[in-house]
Amino acid sequence: MEKKNNNGEKYQNFASLEVWKQARLFQYDMYTIAKSFPIEEKYNLTDQLIRSSRSITSNISEGHGRFHFKEQIRYCITSRGSLTETLNHLITVFDCSYITDKQLQDYREKYLHILKLINGYIAFLRKQKDNFVND
Repeated sequence: MEKKNNNGEKYQNFASLEVWKQARLFQYDMYTIAKSFPIEEKYNLTDQLIRSSRSITSNISEGHGRFHFKEQIRYCITSRGSLTETLNHLITVFDCSYITDKQLQDYREKYLHILKLINGYIAFLRKQKDNFVND
Protein backbone atom coordinates (compact mmCIF):
# COMPACT_ATOMS: atom_id res chain seq x y z
CA MET A 1 0.00 0.00 0.00
CA GLU A 2 1.46 3.36 -0.98
CA LYS A 3 1.46 6.18 1.53
CA LYS A 4 -0.03 9.57 0.68
CA ASN A 5 0.21 12.93 2.39
CA ASN A 6 -2.70 15.17 3.40
CA ASN A 7 -2.99 16.52 -0.15
CA GLY A 8 -3.34 13.02 -1.60
CA GLU A 9 0.15 13.16 -3.12
CA LYS A 10 2.41 10.13 -3.05
CA TYR A 11 4.68 10.10 0.03
CA GLN A 12 8.38 9.95 -0.80
CA ASN A 13 10.77 8.14 1.54
CA PHE A 14 13.93 10.11 2.41
CA ALA A 15 16.08 7.41 0.78
CA SER A 16 14.48 8.19 -2.58
CA LEU A 17 15.56 11.86 -2.44
CA GLU A 18 18.37 12.58 -4.91
CA VAL A 19 20.04 14.91 -2.42
CA TRP A 20 20.19 12.12 0.18
CA LYS A 21 21.50 9.60 -2.40
CA GLN A 22 24.33 11.91 -3.49
CA ALA A 23 25.20 12.79 0.11
CA ARG A 24 25.32 9.07 0.91
CA LEU A 25 27.85 8.46 -1.87
CA PHE A 26 29.91 11.41 -0.61
CA GLN A 27 29.75 9.96 2.91
CA TYR A 28 31.11 6.66 1.60
CA ASP A 29 33.96 8.52 -0.14
CA MET A 30 34.88 10.15 3.17
CA TYR A 31 34.85 6.81 4.96
CA THR A 32 37.05 5.30 2.26
CA ILE A 33 39.72 7.99 2.37
CA ALA A 34 39.63 8.15 6.17
CA LYS A 35 40.64 4.48 6.32
CA SER A 36 43.93 5.44 4.67
CA PHE A 37 44.91 8.00 7.32
CA PRO A 38 47.73 7.25 9.78
CA ILE A 39 46.72 5.58 13.04
CA GLU A 40 47.47 8.74 15.05
CA GLU A 41 44.57 10.43 13.23
CA LYS A 42 42.06 7.74 14.29
CA TYR A 43 40.45 9.82 17.05
CA ASN A 44 41.12 13.18 15.46
CA LEU A 45 40.77 13.93 11.78
CA THR A 46 39.40 10.50 10.86
CA ASP A 47 36.62 10.79 13.42
CA GLN A 48 35.81 14.40 12.51
CA LEU A 49 35.62 13.69 8.78
CA ILE A 50 33.39 10.65 9.21
CA ARG A 51 31.10 12.36 11.74
CA SER A 52 30.58 15.50 9.66
CA SER A 53 29.88 13.50 6.50
CA ARG A 54 27.40 11.27 8.34
CA SER A 55 25.67 14.34 9.68
CA ILE A 56 24.79 15.45 6.14
CA THR A 57 22.55 12.44 5.45
CA SER A 58 21.36 12.19 9.04
CA ASN A 59 19.98 15.72 9.04
CA ILE A 60 18.32 15.32 5.64
CA SER A 61 16.58 12.16 6.82
CA GLU A 62 15.65 13.55 10.23
CA GLY A 63 14.23 16.70 8.69
CA HIS A 64 12.27 14.60 6.21
CA GLY A 65 10.60 12.87 9.14
CA ARG A 66 9.34 16.13 10.62
CA PHE A 67 5.77 17.29 10.03
CA HIS A 68 6.40 21.00 9.63
CA PHE A 69 8.17 22.66 6.71
CA LYS A 70 9.99 25.05 9.07
CA GLU A 71 11.61 22.10 10.86
CA GLN A 72 12.42 20.33 7.58
CA ILE A 73 14.13 23.48 6.32
CA ARG A 74 16.06 23.92 9.58
CA TYR A 75 17.43 20.36 9.35
CA CYS A 76 18.44 20.91 5.72
CA ILE A 77 20.28 24.08 6.72
CA THR A 78 22.11 22.07 9.39
CA SER A 79 22.91 19.46 6.74
CA ARG A 80 24.37 22.20 4.55
CA GLY A 81 26.55 23.28 7.48
CA SER A 82 27.78 19.71 7.94
CA LEU A 83 28.61 19.54 4.23
CA THR A 84 30.69 22.70 4.54
CA GLU A 85 32.36 21.36 7.69
CA THR A 86 33.29 18.24 5.72
CA LEU A 87 34.90 20.38 3.02
CA ASN A 88 36.90 22.16 5.72
CA HIS A 89 38.13 18.78 7.00
CA LEU A 90 39.05 17.80 3.44
CA ILE A 91 41.18 20.93 3.13
CA THR A 92 42.92 19.92 6.36
CA VAL A 93 43.37 16.40 4.96
CA PHE A 94 45.03 17.97 1.91
CA ASP A 95 47.19 20.24 4.08
CA CYS A 96 48.39 17.13 5.93
CA SER A 97 49.28 15.57 2.54
CA TYR A 98 46.83 12.68 2.97
CA ILE A 99 45.18 13.43 -0.39
CA THR A 100 46.40 15.02 -3.61
CA ASP A 101 45.36 18.35 -5.09
CA LYS A 102 43.45 16.44 -7.79
CA GLN A 103 41.53 14.47 -5.15
CA LEU A 104 40.68 17.68 -3.28
CA GLN A 105 39.40 19.25 -6.50
CA ASP A 106 37.26 16.16 -7.22
CA TYR A 107 35.78 16.34 -3.72
CA ARG A 108 35.14 20.08 -4.15
CA GLU A 109 33.14 19.30 -7.29
CA LYS A 110 31.08 16.73 -5.39
CA TYR A 111 30.66 19.24 -2.55
CA LEU A 112 29.35 21.87 -4.98
CA HIS A 113 26.95 19.39 -6.59
CA ILE A 114 25.52 18.34 -3.21
CA LEU A 115 25.37 21.98 -2.09
CA LYS A 116 23.24 22.81 -5.13
CA LEU A 117 20.97 19.85 -4.38
CA ILE A 118 20.54 20.88 -0.74
CA ASN A 119 19.85 24.49 -1.72
CA GLY A 120 17.35 23.30 -4.32
CA TYR A 121 15.63 21.10 -1.76
CA ILE A 122 15.46 24.00 0.70
CA ALA A 123 13.94 26.21 -2.02
CA PHE A 124 11.41 23.47 -2.81
CA LEU A 125 10.46 23.17 0.87
CA ARG A 126 10.10 26.93 1.21
CA LYS A 127 7.82 27.02 -1.82
CA GLN A 128 5.76 24.14 -0.41
CA LYS A 129 5.55 25.98 2.91
CA ASP A 130 4.39 29.18 1.20
CA ASN A 131 1.81 27.29 -0.90
CA PHE A 132 0.54 25.45 2.16
CA VAL A 133 0.09 28.68 4.11
CA ASN A 134 -1.56 30.47 1.19
CA ASP A 135 -4.04 27.68 0.39
